[in-house]
Amino acid sequence: MATTASAGVYDFWFTRLQYESGNWDVDQRMPSNIIDTLLQYTTLRVDPEEKVIPLADPRMLTAPFVYIAGNKLLEFTPDERRNFEAYVRNGGFVFADDCNHDIDGLFAKSFERQMESIFGSESLKKLPKTHAVYSSFFSFDGPPANSIELNGWGDDLVHDYLKGIEINGRLGLLYSNKDYGCEWDYDWRNKRFNAEDNTKFAVNIVVYALTA
Repeated sequence: MATTASAGVYDFWFTRLQYESGNWDVDQRMPSNIIDTLLQYTTLRVDPEEKVIPLADPRMLTAPFVYIAGNKLLEFTPDERRNFEAYVRNGGFVFADDCNHDIDGLFAKSFERQMESIFGSESLKKLPKTHAVYSSFFSFDGPPANSIELNGWGDDLVHDYLKGIEINGRLGLLYSNKDYGCEWDYDWRNKRFNAEDNTKFAVNIVVYALTA
């Protein structure tokens, strides 16, 4: 499971961050779905297996992309905080997703507090709809809505923005209240029944992470 074993063999491997507080192991089918999407639309050499690595483990610092999600209170330990900051500041890419889909929920509030504590109170900003992540592969007019929002889960809002933290002009953290993880949490073999592939935006996220 070491990420260094994937380097040189694959261009991309899906790394989920395990953390001590809250619940990190949500949306368990989502990674395999996204892996299939990348294989379907890109020429990237993609590791077919999800990696789960503790945030406190220095191995996470070598991953080209990491995913962190949950719907409960999140509080980093000192080791988790240190690795998270080092990873983002040194060119890593974090996709963080709030499984509550609720800007007033426990995960959203606690995660944003952690980001403000680490990177500063003004660091987490709404991304303009012209941001490069929306055109890095497919073209989107801002973040695509999903069925979870349209069904009125969470705070009953359709969030027309994502947030991010930029380091030296590059997005190091992409943060979503839209609960893409749950939207994409289904068996990849069932994707063929969708009128439109709702996982395409994941390709943009990964391609941006690898090329920006």
